[in-house]
Amino acid sequence: MPYKNVAIVGASGSIGKIILGGLIAAGGFTITVLSRRGSSATFPPDISVYKSDFSEGDLQSAFKDQDVVISALGATGFGEQKKLVDAAIGAGVKRFLPSEFSSSSQDSAVLQLLPLFGQKSEMIEYLRTKQSAGFSWTGVATSLLFDWGLRNGFLGYDLANKTATVWDGGDKRFTLTNEKDLGIAIASVLKNPEETFNKYLFISSVETTQNEILAALEEATDAKWTVNNTTTKEQVNEAFQKLTAGDLNGAFTLVRATSYSNTPGLKSNYARDETLSNDLLGLKASSVAETVKRVIA
Repeated sequence: MPYKNVAIVGASGSIGKIILGGLIAAGGFTITVLSRRGSSATFPPDISVYKSDFSEGDLQSAFKDQDVVISALGATGFGEQKKLVDAAIGAGVKRFLPSEFSSSSQDSAVLQLLPLFGQKSEMIEYLRTKQSAGFSWTGVATSLLFDWGLRNGFLGYDLANKTATVWDGGDKRFTLTNEKDLGIAIASVLKNPEETFNKYLFISSVETTQNEILAALEEATDAKWTVNNTTTKEQVNEAFQKLTAGDLNGAFTLVRATSYSNTPGLKSNYARDETLSNDLLGLKASSVAETVKRVIA
């Protein structure tokens, strides 16, 4: 039986908005958004909003009659997820999706670069200890988001100034996922509960390199871009220095490192290093050129 009643925690964040939009677009779901009492976030008119103080008792009330709880909490909320799981189990929720939706927390090289993701990996372990006939989970690793990260400069391509920061020569292959595919994937997980039961899934929209993205951007903008060449060593050292000084931009660099870096053992090409669930979830491969054109337009 596909799931129908879905509660999303963290729906006003960048990932949460994408997932909420994907479930609305897919149709067939009754969605409740959990919002903090003091939050001024707004949501589409047909979405129920439950204002919570995030105590376990209140979370359990919020999750009553829900089939699924999706956590799209950002870095500051990773540690709160166990509380969500306990409340979900107490309320009789059938499926929990933890806040993965990024580089795989099941890759030891990712955890070495991003110790913060240790909380995600602990969360998957916690879910494994809690799984039962009535309660299951699904993790979804997307790697970095392609169109989203192009638009806002996160991927190191500055659209306004036509400059690109390219790591280690730019020919390393990796996979990225577009926003729409993330939304489709989550809706598909909920529509195929048996096939996605207690599984950690990998998805992707494109398999590419930094240089391929750069070439597509130069073609789409009809301009020669300025390239700042850098190395994994420079980027990672600088990132750790920033973090030590309390500058969170260091963490963003380390997230980029989970795709771009030459860190030994890093599995950043899900098409080659992992088993993709694209067919199971109904995802069609996109091309780098069409994604870039869409973003530039």
